Amino acid sequence: MNIIDHLKWRYAVKKFDSEKQLSSIQINTLKEAFNLTATSYGLQPLKLIVVKNKEIQKELVTHSWNQSQIQEASHVLVICIPEKYSTEDVKNYFDLVKKIRKTPDAVLNPFVKTLTTEIQNKTQEELSLWNRNQAYIALGNLMTVCAVEKIDACPMEGFIPEKYDEILGLKKQNLKSVLVLPVGFRADDCYMKDLAKVRKLTQETIININ
Repeated sequence: MNIIDHLKWRYAVKKFDSEKQLSSIQINTLKEAFNLTATSYGLQPLKLIVVKNKEIQKELVTHSWNQSQIQEASHVLVICIPEKYSTEDVKNYFDLVKKIRKTPDAVLNPFVKTLTTEIQNKTQEELSLWNRNQAYIALGNLMTVCAVEKIDACPMEGFIPEKYDEILGLKKQNLKSVLVLPVGFRADDCYMKDLAKVRKLTQETIININ
């Protein structure tokens, strides 16, 4: 299958087969894919919570508009951003750049100064919005990798972040949840499994400028 065939295969699963579990290789692939996601300036202001605990998953269903996929899924991936983002995060990133690339301070310092100033000039609300946008990039990347790896998924915004944060103990880690992606394998009786994909014609969604 080519990439387009893989993308045609995927859909937002409405019912997972709760008896089927992702292998350690598959879940590690998703972890690596998340870590390799492109982010603004490469800052990676994201964390991924990987939940594989049926009791916790069952508890989360109530705070997910009663969407049963949360409990049925093999794993539930929760994409988080920092509750508070600071210039210290920028410093830590450039320390890592220096360690890995051996980049001289003379080259790095102008970038450090520019980004530090940008962070200082933004409110926490603005920084949260900026980081939330990075979370959507990660979600899209994970969904594509899932399709290629024949892993089913269902992206969700329909949940109560404050309750997730409480149940998963995120606040003490300076994190807040923004997106949820249960992953696993579609059930044989998932009603959407064999339905045709509904999409506009590319002529309606693509504008070519030559």
